[in-house]
Amino acid sequence: MNTGDRIALLRESLGWTQEELAQKLGITRAALSHYEKNRRKPDFETLTQLADLFDVSIDYLVGRTSALQDAQSKAIDHFADQLELSDEELLKKYQLSIDGRPLTPEETRRFIAFVRAERNMM
Repeated sequence: MNTGDRIALLRESLGWTQEELAQKLGITRAALSHYEKNRRKPDFETLTQLADLFDVSIDYLVGRTSALQDAQSKAIDHFADQLELSDEELLKKYQLSIDGRPLTPEETRRFIAFVRAERNMM
């Protein structure tokens, strides 16, 4: 099964018309038809949107795996997203090191603060 077949199958499983899916993706129905008939390949942005809409991995869409979902469950993703390195329990449990020398709790906090400041500048 190739990418176009998978897109069509997923779309049909949700009861969506080509017009409805094309609208959700912000593309024309003709473009979607070309994808589904394997005349054209969707770009990365479109693949990402499709994966999000269908709740599948991009690897599934392009045929690299037959598993609809990544091996990592949504529960694990949610847990990982909630972790805060500044949490005292985590600072005690995990010892970060640079150049083979462990960071002190204060160095770890400064490192986290630096990363946050850098992210805010973007």
